[in-house]
Amino acid sequence: MRSINDIRGSSSTLSGAPSLTMSKPSLNNSKASLTHSRQSITDSNREGRPPTREELIAEFLDKAKFYTSLCLGTTAILSVFAFLFLIPFVVDPAISTIVADYDPIPVTCVVTDHVYAEGMRNCTWSSCREGCTTAAIRCHQLLVNYTKVAFHEWHQHPRDLDSIEWDVMDTKFLVNTEGCGYPPRVNCSEFAKQYGYSHVGEPFPCYYSRAYPEIVVARYSWDDNLKHLILSLIIPNVLFAVSIGVLSYWYCPCCDKACHKSPRVYAEKYPTKENKLLCRSDDEEDELDY
Repeated sequence: MRSINDIRGSSSTLSGAPSLTMSKPSLNNSKASLTHSRQSITDSNREGRPPTREELIAEFLDKAKFYTSLCLGTTAILSVFAFLFLIPFVVDPAISTIVADYDPIPVTCVVTDHVYAEGMRNCTWSSCREGCTTAAIRCHQLLVNYTKVAFHEWHQHPRDLDSIEWDVMDTKFLVNTEGCGYPPRVNCSEFAKQYGYSHVGEPFPCYYSRAYPEIVVARYSWDDNLKHLILSLIIPNVLFAVSIGVLSYWYCPCCDKACHKSPRVYAEKYPTKENKLLCRSDDEEDELDY
């Protein structure tokens, strides 16, 4: 038979084993619950107290950055579409005008014929067309003679039209280089009333192309043409570049690292002059020892 002490020892051993095993998890659980309670108390305190000035400023800056990013992205997209829209309507006519090389001093022109036609077969060309992307169904066709005598000289000393030796005769007369445009800048009805109908045979100022003498236009201004070309090229591209640059700086990790890279990174790549001298002296000592 087992003694009473052995039974007591075995019972104490059985009772002590689970207590030692459960002591460590219970301690960890208590620490976790304590930490969670402290965190919940801190959160409740934060929710209960008003936000500080720094927190309000940080929140305002975050909102400002979000809305600014939204505006910059919209600006970049609109700049692309605006530039694509300006190419056929502003950039291409402006370049064509520069290539034509018009004489800035107006010369003397006289309309010799004015024909109003309807139908696509009859409107193979038009002196004025409202809209540059559609075919002309109704058109005014004006032919002119011009002499290189400046119009202000003609106005001061009028001459007989029958005695004038015209430089170019019966050439097409256009409202501008493209022969088309959009209201209110181009109004073909007013153009026809101003130069055609009852005004046939009356001298008026016009501009001829020195590169293509058969091209004569009613309107030309070097300053306006150059201004429109520069603005149409610079404004959309600058807006696009600035928008993309700011967004890349804010949200592109590579750009942020490149902008904040320390100059020590580049300095550590290459040895300094003192290090080169030390290395050279060590190499010389090694050669002497050898």
